[in-house]
Amino acid sequence: MNNEIYSNPLCERYSSKEMMYNFSPDKKFSTWRKLWIALAEAEKELGLEITDEQIEEMKKNIFNIDYELAAKKEKEFRHDVMAHVHTFGTQVPVAMPIIHLGATSAYVGDNTDLIQIKDGLHIVKIKLINIMNNLSKFALEKKSIPTLGFTHFQAAQLTTVGKRATLWLQSLLLDLEELEFRENTLKFRGVKGTTGTQASFKDLFNGDFDKVEKLDEIVSKKMGFNKRFAVTGQTYDRKVDSEIMNLLANIAQSAHKFTNDLRLLQHLKEIEEPFEKNQIGSSAMAYKRNPMRSERISSLAKFVISLQQSTAMTASTQWFERTLDDSANKRLALPQAFLAIDAILIIWNNIMEGLVVYEKIINKHIMAELPFMATEYVIMECVKAGGDRQELHERIRVHSMEASKQVKIEGKDNDLIDRIIADDYFKLDKEKLLSLLNPKNFTGFASEQTEKFINTEIKPIIEKYKDLLGIDSDLRV
Repeated sequence: MNNEIYSNPLCERYSSKEMMYNFSPDKKFSTWRKLWIALAEAEKELGLEITDEQIEEMKKNIFNIDYELAAKKEKEFRHDVMAHVHTFGTQVPVAMPIIHLGATSAYVGDNTDLIQIKDGLHIVKIKLINIMNNLSKFALEKKSIPTLGFTHFQAAQLTTVGKRATLWLQSLLLDLEELEFRENTLKFRGVKGTTGTQASFKDLFNGDFDKVEKLDEIVSKKMGFNKRFAVTGQTYDRKVDSEIMNLLANIAQSAHKFTNDLRLLQHLKEIEEPFEKNQIGSSAMAYKRNPMRSERISSLAKFVISLQQSTAMTASTQWFERTLDDSANKRLALPQAFLAIDAILIIWNNIMEGLVVYEKIINKHIMAELPFMATEYVIMECVKAGGDRQELHERIRVHSMEASKQVKIEGKDNDLIDRIIADDYFKLDKEKLLSLLNPKNFTGFASEQTEKFINTEIKPIIEKYKDLLGIDSDLRV
């Protein structure tokens, strides 16, 4: 490692080996060579004079990439594709005459990008499924634990810990549905020529349009794609990059929402992300347990969301059949977005495997607010016993204001229920009134909703992708 130059923290600190490999020079340039081989094989199959020896020599050298020579050639040619054509040709001189035959630079560049997108989506899907599996287990396990619901971060009607987790899951379900759609509709650029007209291939195949179409089809299938663009310019439509970036940004939004909630809950001491035995929360304040995992996710998520505009601007400002002002941007935006999302999902899965719930603290917070929430029930019970609804409402309003002063000004416990019991007008049995304060009476169908959602919407997905379960979620730092 050269410590005198900038190093990308996504590679040095956060992302997985499989995602880093997906966007590595080895993956990129070996894929270029595989594309040249697929093109040669298809051209031979359709009648061009290409020998088995040429193809076999190319296959033997797919991963034998001379990066030093390629760099020298690129400096000479100022053209990365031709640099690698000549580098490959130097290693397989027998095949040099037919490497890249009829193709344009976008043949290897764009098709490789699409292969990396396809493989990157699969890596993301694996991690997404594992998080959804862990979240669903958490939701079912905690489906009946009452907790304060919040609107505007003000205490509202109760929900359950598990039901709240289904809200995080619902966001991921939307993301997975979009990911599956992108996987199923992703198209290959294929063999289209310099401006998309296949003019060079028309010459190679003596004007036989059907053969050129067959060439396009064969190469696409060889590279793992059943769908291909019917028309392109020199490049595939850059809206593809923008759509993929939208998906990645959507996943980032889901992750950020989760960490917002978790950081607030950790502040309340209700739920806490994992904290290791020797972990240090603060260099100055030794007692602190900072939610560093959640904060890291939110930081990376902001980065991914910020990249949305990059691919949108690129797609909207392309000229005619192609312009090269997309190239440098493409080298940065999509790979780094994939690497960041990969890191986010690793951290999220790590959190879910060690999430801690403090039920007694949760219940303490409930009981500080529940007397106010129970007043509607108190009024209804008293009306049944013959009381005047308007008079009851006014008395509870007055008692509530006084109890609120006790909490906010005096720093004492909420004594609203004691005030109501002491007020003879209410004519309520004390035991019955206290029984109303069981938090489970205030969670509605949260538990049932959780169970139904997991069983009907999540479990079929987990079953469908059960072969993807089980990943390493250890953090690198």
